[in-house]
Amino acid sequence: MTLSSINTGSSSMKVTPTAIPDVVVIEPRVFGDARGFFLETWSARAYAAAGLHMQFVQDNWSRSRHGILRGLHYQIRHPQGKLVRVTHGEVFDVAVDLRRSSPTFGQWVGTILSAENFRAMYVPPGFAHGFYVTSESADFQYKCTDLYAPEWERTLAWNDSRVGIAWPLDAGEEPLLSEKDRTTGSSLADAETFP
Repeated sequence: MTLSSINTGSSSMKVTPTAIPDVVVIEPRVFGDARGFFLETWSARAYAAAGLHMQFVQDNWSRSRHGILRGLHYQIRHPQGKLVRVTHGEVFDVAVDLRRSSPTFGQWVGTILSAENFRAMYVPPGFAHGFYVTSESADFQYKCTDLYAPEWERTLAWNDSRVGIAWPLDAGEEPLLSEKDRTTGSSLADAETFP
């Protein structure tokens, strides 16, 4: 992995490409003292300086309890890039490359996002995305580059053996899934994918 430090005036952030270089982990600079802390969660200027040019049109917030797995979701039309972070608790966050022309097609990357580590991850369009809650509960917030289009939403099965995600599940327990994720998740072989 290549680590770069991006300085933007009074603040800075570290941008670390993952094993799939288009997916990056962002570590903001946190200013703290006895009163608490402050950080920039989004700055168009700072992200552009880091080579991340994106425009967001929708913000979302979900709360989930321990053991819940949401995903792996994507929109086959109006694909969304997502800048994701956790503001309470902890999750294992995952992106799966669904771009057939990519050398990393079908591969996944995952990282721990938590309120304690302040990290964010950018998942570009063309990826399925999901997370598993490892804490008692978690508040998950994310910015999207396109609007939610439920008619184009698809689900990649969380446990597809070809993708082989190493979810940090509690021993002997299955994750808690929504009815939709349980019944509509496709294998990678059968999933609608991107060019």
